[in-house]
Amino acid sequence: MNKKSKWYFKLTIVMSLFFIQTSAIGYDITDKFSIGGILAGAYQYKWVNGDDDIGRGAVPFQPEISFRPTANDEIFSKFGFAADNGLNDVTDFNLSPWAASLEDDVKDINGRNRDYLLTAWYKHTFVFAESNALSLTGGIIDSTDYVDENAYANDEYTQFMNEALVNAPSGFSPSYDIGGALEWAFGNWTIKGVGMNVGENDDGNDYNFFAAQMGYTVNTSFGEGNYRLIGQATTKEFLNENGSKESLKAVFISFDQQLGKIFGAWIRLGWQDDDALIDYDTLLSGGLNITGKWYGRENDNIGIGYAYLDGKNDFNHTQVAEVYWRFVLNDYFAITADAQYMQNEYDTDEADIDGFILGIRGAVEF
Repeated sequence: MNKKSKWYFKLTIVMSLFFIQTSAIGYDITDKFSIGGILAGAYQYKWVNGDDDIGRGAVPFQPEISFRPTANDEIFSKFGFAADNGLNDVTDFNLSPWAASLEDDVKDINGRNRDYLLTAWYKHTFVFAESNALSLTGGIIDSTDYVDENAYANDEYTQFMNEALVNAPSGFSPSYDIGGALEWAFGNWTIKGVGMNVGENDDGNDYNFFAAQMGYTVNTSFGEGNYRLIGQATTKEFLNENGSKESLKAVFISFDQQLGKIFGAWIRLGWQDDDALIDYDTLLSGGLNITGKWYGRENDNIGIGYAYLDGKNDFNHTQVAEVYWRFVLNDYFAITADAQYMQNEYDTDEADIDGFILGIRGAVEF
């Protein structure tokens, strides 16, 4: 462990103990100004055929600042600091075993020569009626805050860790760049739209990203359910096999539904156009959420998830299965035990790989 990693490890321990001893979550300094964030640490160990068995850890820290000058206005910023990249940069799997923003992710963000500042935006909300409001946001934003939501599979710090089960890998939602968002909530319906300019893709090109989501919330005897349809597209800045530029286009659905007081289920289905060089064109994923109410700890939960991604170009397919058990110690600190199985099957001479990743994650939300 290098000096920087040791420093972050000590920071994790000190801040965890501090927040365990306090009751401040999203601490309100005044009625208009508050601070919050998350501090997490994880260690994962992999056993993969044809590769060295190895373990790695990482510690991300994301403080947030919010200022609300009026009831309808908010100025928000989030920073990201991290030590090490965990297994993400030492595994041959195509998908990250932990989808958190780690050390490499918070430096030179999107080729902008900007470090550590993840988001900084201003939002104004127009309230037309009790259940009819329109919000407009502009600044440095994260598109996944607005589209591709899911109650059970959307948070790499408190739910699934693998990239395939956090957002849709057959999509291409960018984070931490210049853009704007619209959110309109009326009755049980929501409509959201996002537009962003992203500094650099994998081909080194600046591009524009657009997304729209329509959602509907139902309340039944089983509990609340959310049903969403999402569309995404970019400008023509992604290379095809001939070196010409193409756009990316995708459409997918994201459902989550409570099934009583203990169980919940979720599904994501997605398709991506393959004019440009892409890794996957089809996604099928889903799983279960089981609360700890059945053993007397209703804040705990167990997540079970599976994803199958139909590949393009070099990939035949990728499979991911993950199960985690999150044990909540108090209102702000939880420990998660996590197990993943991953498989990459190729359409080339490259040897197929599969293996297991076991991990433990601690997260303090404040």
